[in-house]
Amino acid sequence: MLLIGESLNVISTKIGRAFKERDPKPIQEEALFQKEKGMDYIDINLGPAKKDGPELMPWVVETVQEVVDDIPLVLDTSNIDAIAAALKVCKLPPIVNSIMVRPERYEKMVPLAAESGADFIALLWGPDGLPRDENERAALCVELLYFANEAGIPNEKIWVDGIVTPVNIQQPQAISLMEFQSMIQDMAPGAKSTCGLSNISNGPPDHLRPILNQTYMVMLQKHGMLSVIADPLDDLLIDIAKGNRQDIVDLIYGIMDDVAPDMGSLSKELQDFAKTTNVILGKTLYSDSWLDI
Repeated sequence: MLLIGESLNVISTKIGRAFKERDPKPIQEEALFQKEKGMDYIDINLGPAKKDGPELMPWVVETVQEVVDDIPLVLDTSNIDAIAAALKVCKLPPIVNSIMVRPERYEKMVPLAAESGADFIALLWGPDGLPRDENERAALCVELLYFANEAGIPNEKIWVDGIVTPVNIQQPQAISLMEFQSMIQDMAPGAKSTCGLSNISNGPPDHLRPILNQTYMVMLQKHGMLSVIADPLDDLLIDIAKGNRQDIVDLIYGIMDDVAPDMGSLSKELQDFAKTTNVILGKTLYSDSWLDI
């Protein structure tokens, strides 16, 4: 599983202040930390960046590249002009994060990606917002990928993001996304995939967030997910993604294949992963105390 580091983000108090004050030190320290942790891509998230995005985004890109120039960047802002400016200074081919399935967005942004040769994330957020199920996800995916293909962008340069939603308020959506994930290669052979993994745990208590993220990453991987945008502070998640915890992967895959484990024979750690898998699958009703039951 490829990992895209999510923490070079304007919502971080320290990083947000560094963006505003044009202070390179915290930004470069974070970039070096993500490299040390083995991130395959670094996401630079400016949020809307309405005021100074076209000046700020290329400055951040160059600031990062001064200390880390061998990891590709992901350009993450809704400011189209900021994306255009940053594309001109990237040393390695970047990923544009993201292009929504709304004509007023993709008709402007797809040509940018095509002209620069950048990959882009196809965010399946349509005119009506979040798709209701895997079939609506598929329809949105076909619309955007067809437009991109017509603009000369092959499937191999498109990373489909079917959108992760919080399990505590939209439990069925977790399953819908997995079902959609299994459809991608039939619809768009060669297309890649990614998602904002931490959204699955957005809302539950902080101590439950890591195991939700870790478990759902493995579940998505079984359905063909190539990468996730994730927390570089989560050492266990990184271990699992890098193939160092096959015991966890085997357990989760088995439960997904309806092979119930002998809970009494499992360590406390693996019991927690089994319980969490059942919560995400909807076999257990979500509550903040599912690990204690």
